[in-house]
Amino acid sequence: MRFFSDNAAAAHPKVIEAIAQSNRLDTAYDGDAWSARLDGAFSALFETEVRAFWVATGTAANCLALAALCRPFGGIFCHRDAHIEVDEAGAPGFFAHGAKLMLLDGPGAKIDPGDLSAAIGRIRKDVHQVQPHALSITNASEYGLAYRAAEVAALGAVAREHGLGFHMDGARFANAIVSTGESPADMTWRTGIDALSFGFIKNGGLNAECLVLFKTELADEIAVRRKRAGHLSSKGRMLAAQILALLEDGLWLDNARAANAAAQALAGAASDRLAYPVEANEIFLRVTDGEAAGLRAMGFDFYDWGPGQIRLVTSWDQDGGDVDRLAQAIAAL
Repeated sequence: MRFFSDNAAAAHPKVIEAIAQSNRLDTAYDGDAWSARLDGAFSALFETEVRAFWVATGTAANCLALAALCRPFGGIFCHRDAHIEVDEAGAPGFFAHGAKLMLLDGPGAKIDPGDLSAAIGRIRKDVHQVQPHALSITNASEYGLAYRAAEVAALGAVAREHGLGFHMDGARFANAIVSTGESPADMTWRTGIDALSFGFIKNGGLNAECLVLFKTELADEIAVRRKRAGHLSSKGRMLAAQILALLEDGLWLDNARAANAAAQALAGAASDRLAYPVEANEIFLRVTDGEAAGLRAMGFDFYDWGPGQIRLVTSWDQDGGDVDRLAQAIAAL
């Protein structure tokens, strides 16, 4: 009974169907009919003109964006627990040719605007220290907390004041939107976001993510960087087809609602064992080693997350019976 990662979830049947429909002769790379629809589809979703680029991984989406927002000799502010710091094997520095990640603290892996301002103020404006060029946040955060639009806007104001590019890692963007009830536009460009890594693989996609640019003047550079990084797929139509299938009729939101609802069912059984509020589809529980072993012996699969804590992740296709069984097992601890 799998609860270790939404990365392992199945691809939605409509995604598989869309890939099959795109499996015919068309122009290669990104000149096909499906890729040509992405800019318009995302512009309609975000209520403003955007440029959209498919890529095969979230790491590529994050790092292409950051490389365009930060010069090689600059720095990128992010949380100490951010995916770009902890789980991308130095890829941001590799893609950005040496740019430095500048780490901030904050509960639940969220950044506070005051802490950001203070960190900027501690940097001397001389050649001996790395100067910040960008800010990256994750929504939902690495501990499953959703930024509200007002929180993002407060960070965006600091970024604008200091001339920083602003990136959002949205691997679970759908889950955050469902959790907060706020619009995609209000959560992104209206708060100052320049580039969004829009996650689809965790939410029913097969191997397609999207880098959405609100700062559209970066598009020509991103096109070159994507090719140079080895992410210009010759059959890009099959990535674009997946993304369009998930956007159609709000399927991306339906999938996120299902994952979030399963997480809430588990949260309701956890009581004071919750390490953080459950605001998306991740649940962090305080358990002993013996309790974790007991849950595994019952057939539940999950990650250990530091001493005395485990992480459970629910997916769009989570089996309801498995959710009920795990909720009962948690309640019985």
